[in-house]
Amino acid sequence: MPTVRPVISCIQKLVLYETRARYFLVGSNHAETKFRVLKIDRTEPQDLVVIDDRHVYNQQEVRELLSRLDMGNRTKMGQKGLSGLSRAVSAFGIVGFVRFLEGYYIVLITKRRKVADIGGHSIYKIEDTNIVYIPNDSVRIAHPDEARYVRIFQSVDLSSNFYFSYSYDLTHSLQFNLTVLKMPSEGLKSETIGHGRQESFDIFEDEGVSAQDGSAPGHYGIQNEPYLKYAWNGYILERVKAAVHHNWLLYIIHGFCGQSKMLIYGRPVYVTLIARRSCRFAGTRFLKRGANCEGDVANEVETEQIIHDASVMSFSAGSYSSYVQVRGSVPLYWSQDISTMMPKPPITLDQADPFAHVAALHFDQMLQRFGSPIIILNLVKKREKRKHERILSEELFSAVTYLNQFLPPEYGIQYIAWDMAKYTKSKLCNVLDRLNIIAEDVVKRTGFFVNHPDFYCNTLRPDERWDELGGRIHNTCRLQTGVLRTNCVDCLDRTNTAQFMVGKCALACQLYALGVIDKPRLQFDTDAVRLFEELYEDHGDTLSLQYGGSQLVHRVKTYRKIAPWTQHSKDIMQTLSRYYSNAFSDADRQDAINLFLGVFQPMEGKSHLWELPTDYYLHHKNTMALLSPKRSYTHWWTPEVLMNLPLPYDEVPCTENLKKITVVKKSDKSDEEIDVYTEFFRPYELSCFDDTFCLTMTNSAKDFMPKNVGIDPSPFTIRKPEETGKSMLSNKTNREEAVLQRKTVASAPPPPSEEAVSSSSEDDSGTDKEEEGPVSQRSTPVKITELGDTTKNPEDSSQSPKEMHIMNLAGIPSEDDLIYKRFVYLGQSQRKVDIYSQQSSAKQLDNMMTILGPVSSFLQDSIYEMHLADLDRKSAEIFGSHIQTGKGMMQPMCKDDLIVYREYIKNRYM
Repeated sequence: MPTVRPVISCIQKLVLYETRARYFLVGSNHAETKFRVLKIDRTEPQDLVVIDDRHVYNQQEVRELLSRLDMGNRTKMGQKGLSGLSRAVSAFGIVGFVRFLEGYYIVLITKRRKVADIGGHSIYKIEDTNIVYIPNDSVRIAHPDEARYVRIFQSVDLSSNFYFSYSYDLTHSLQFNLTVLKMPSEGLKSETIGHGRQESFDIFEDEGVSAQDGSAPGHYGIQNEPYLKYAWNGYILERVKAAVHHNWLLYIIHGFCGQSKMLIYGRPVYVTLIARRSCRFAGTRFLKRGANCEGDVANEVETEQIIHDASVMSFSAGSYSSYVQVRGSVPLYWSQDISTMMPKPPITLDQADPFAHVAALHFDQMLQRFGSPIIILNLVKKREKRKHERILSEELFSAVTYLNQFLPPEYGIQYIAWDMAKYTKSKLCNVLDRLNIIAEDVVKRTGFFVNHPDFYCNTLRPDERWDELGGRIHNTCRLQTGVLRTNCVDCLDRTNTAQFMVGKCALACQLYALGVIDKPRLQFDTDAVRLFEELYEDHGDTLSLQYGGSQLVHRVKTYRKIAPWTQHSKDIMQTLSRYYSNAFSDADRQDAINLFLGVFQPMEGKSHLWELPTDYYLHHKNTMALLSPKRSYTHWWTPEVLMNLPLPYDEVPCTENLKKITVVKKSDKSDEEIDVYTEFFRPYELSCFDDTFCLTMTNSAKDFMPKNVGIDPSPFTIRKPEETGKSMLSNKTNREEAVLQRKTVASAPPPPSEEAVSSSSEDDSGTDKEEEGPVSQRSTPVKITELGDTTKNPEDSSQSPKEMHIMNLAGIPSEDDLIYKRFVYLGQSQRKVDIYSQQSSAKQLDNMMTILGPVSSFLQDSIYEMHLADLDRKSAEIFGSHIQTGKGMMQPMCKDDLIVYREYIKNRYM
């Protein structure tokens, strides 16, 4: 059975070398064993000439090539003082090539930072870029407006929330990326990757090992075309896309990417949140509303939450789950006039659309990408004294009603209208309770993705909510079919809270599917939900800054009505900041976005970008066409999409989709282009634990769990707000102070008595009370004697300081005795006790709690069962060989060992 893995780009380090007539861009993999060279002509004043010889060099060959270029470009033969080849820039990737009115520029990523890891595939955030002008000064044709266009282009801050990966396709969902790996190989485009150099000398000739062993099993790398709707540099890469090898192409997304680690009794579960902002009809808050003529809506963001067990890295052997939801402006022709300088400009419907043409285009795109059902959660107001938001509600309801007439009933668009602002003002209604009901219904209809079948224990312990989950269930996985589309007017504050509640409900089901919790339910005020809430608040703040110009005004705590009183002043400042940004800076930001995405292309003799009165005609292409193509008013969907519902058409292995996939065949599974192990662990370089990403990321145990001794470490235990690790460190402003406080707590002396704590806390400041609050809630610690030994004094000072401390059980209610006694005996099992104590402890433990035995023979791990891996014969032989080697008895090398060693010698030294 051939193995299929994602293709890892072999160009992760770049060096730009400069001569007077050429730029030479040398790209290599991270280990610097494979190199490619791109030649860029500098003698063309306005054209871009890029030559890729598609030759793979080793380290020796690329050094010889650069040496020859250096010698050949010196002014005098043999001159050593001046170099003919100079090193210009070091980089990590190419963003693209762009031209305004003069020659072309190359945009390079010069600084990056790792922000997430999914199955060993690293995701990076762009920290800094460099733009280099390609033509040399002798051929440059200066233009007076060139510098202004460069400033506008650089106004799109690439160091602000742009992300990329060398091996993981960020423009697609996890469900799509893992589904592609299982598509049949028939009909796929194949690419033969050769070494691209002649074999000069084979040191293994005498060993009888051939370079190509036909008997070896096939290993394949899969690469899919990106979804250009979410690739923000698709336009500036289009010029060289057909001329260079695909490894040079690095697609970036804009939005948000955050990852946190949830520790469940030491088991690491990563929670990742990825938001992809659409580059079509993109812009700022009041300047981009509604939809354009192609069905693309403003502020469209696809949010995906990925949960995976980080203890197993492989996509094929690990446990991965994802859930996707979408936000976007109401898909109608509407706008708001900001010339009146009003806080809430009036909403205007720009065009009459009785046949819901633009809404039909939009929902057809959604059916193709997500399948059915499409669920709309409309949060705009329905009752107002002056008709404002209600205009959008009425029009959207009419459009959905019209479109549903022609769809089959089982695939109809489902519409949920809920006036969230009205319920927020009511003192009798809990907004989040109502949202939780909606969220459970939505997740039940769409389902979610998980890459393995259900556990057998789910059948033995049936849960009503789990059995009613929708989606498509296969023998090997669960698929999400359909998506929730949430909108308010701005798609910011209300939308983010609603998406958080839906994500929280989906998170419970995902953790249940991974065997982490015993019921698909999560409660507020637990470490897991606090971690997830913090991720969603960062996600909402980032998207709000990109579209609205300020952070969120109303957060989850605001709707829970537990926000501190200082939050009101912050909300006022965020409102003022948003108003200022919309009034004074949004126009310049919109011009920069239009220039970066290629919506406006500067040309000689054409009006400049800053001279246009409006960009309406740039985003609505049909206004410039004499006869625009018309779609059917009744059959408004794409026929192929409807035939494959409820599955999304993009994930169906049809001929059209298979053409977008390229297969790279490799003879060795350890080839760096498909070996995720080498890419992640990098055994060829020295690693430092302090710099390891998994140790620096947000951690539920480190950042949320209380620091008190004896606290239940489970992230699903409900805690009071003042008991969390975040509240104890809230008065610290940087990470160093937080680390210092954790060290101080760890090395602090034993807590004083209850009377001392209570008497001192009344006179301390608020900060001191907050730090000592969790300590004062505990009873006075006393030492307990060994069970069955009545001769020892409990307060004997000769006992070790490591003796067990427990709470005084005198004042605890009887129904809690079992819980506390369980922790007592769990602690006692860690100590060395005599045989009599062990027997008596075991007897009393058996009386208090029943140890559940295995309930099935299912061979997958969960919270109920653990299956030990069988030791096969090959593994036993490897281990035995390892032992013999340690004793000085070397084993003869096999054929595979010789092949691997030969490749290593060639890549390194030949």
